[in-house]
Amino acid sequence: MDIQEKYLEKLKNGLGQLEISYTEEMIAAFFHYYEMIIEKNKVMNLTAITELDEVIEKHFLDSVSLARSMELHKKMRMLDIGTGAGFPGIPLKILFPELDILLMDSLNKRVRFLDEVIHQLGLDGIAAVHGRAEDMAQKSEYREQFHLCVSRAVANLASLCEYCIPFLKVGGTFVSYKSGDVENEVTQAKKAISVLGGKIVNIEKFIITGTELSRSFVIIEKVKHTPRPYPRKAGIPSRNPL
Repeated sequence: MDIQEKYLEKLKNGLGQLEISYTEEMIAAFFHYYEMIIEKNKVMNLTAITELDEVIEKHFLDSVSLARSMELHKKMRMLDIGTGAGFPGIPLKILFPELDILLMDSLNKRVRFLDEVIHQLGLDGIAAVHGRAEDMAQKSEYREQFHLCVSRAVANLASLCEYCIPFLKVGGTFVSYKSGDVENEVTQAKKAISVLGGKIVNIEKFIITGTELSRSFVIIEKVKHTPRPYPRKAGIPSRNPL
């Protein structure tokens, strides 16, 4: 087995464990995506994780672990906030083409990279937009327009809820990708979740496929409209969480 074959097997086995079906074209897209990340990483900081086996585990399989918790083979509008190099949005789009995805990031250089990835991989029904969540959520074309919002961004849960919940339709779902030990954050975020119109419906804990890393999904349903003052102006949610 050559090196490439070993990595192919790692990705395919991981998807198999997650019970995600795939085509050879999808697998090829992941490797093309990886090559683009590594090339761009030479001139800008996209990720500290660059070894292919680690990217497969800690970025690709982690991103698509959402399939454990949600039915993704359906038409719904999804927002990925603080997407960075495109995680989890691009891996999800590769495997679940029915999703209509918007990638949002506050750094324009990253958004230009994501535009190139979308073009090179020939992905339809996905776009990248430059902006801060605090500003974008006050715009009518984005506010309460999404069925699903996801984020792997590193921020405390209370702040993330203020960034993400305003984008959801009532009845929509926010999934925050967190490390395994999340109880304190959840406790501290309960007030914010309530104020913003959300309700925690589940905390799912698991080990990321192929690793020993623990992961939690904090799953929040939007049960009522977010009051108009939220999110507060840029910077305030992170400096002074609800």
